[in-house]
Amino acid sequence: MGHISEAEMELMKIIWENGNTALYTEIADVLNKKGKDWSKNTIITLLSRLIDKGALKAEKHGRKNQYIAVISDMDYQTEQTRTFLDKVYEGRASSLVSTLIQNNFISENEYDELSRFWKDAKDGK
Repeated sequence: MGHISEAEMELMKIIWENGNTALYTEIADVLNKKGKDWSKNTIITLLSRLIDKGALKAEKHGRKNQYIAVISDMDYQTEQTRTFLDKVYEGRASSLVSTLIQNNFISENEYDELSRFWKDAKDGK
């Protein structure tokens, strides 16, 4: 899948949060509620790009298109994390975690939560 821009990601998040599917009107409503005054042409162009990139597919429902996520938010996050790790940290997650801790990007509470997560994963919980 190709790189998803920040504006395209905004649409993907709306679709993911809507159960992985949405009509144009649902997308436009959420954007309006978020204070984003995007034109219909802008939204349609971004949706078309997401289809071209393989992130979405469109199904006709009468005269309306229903946009359906082809990739889940978790799969996308995993793919992007792997790409980031490879590009920036030569695939070494320990280097990323070390950077996060050394620069206080992870609070003590978050560190404790991660430690519990790691322990539970090792214990098969």
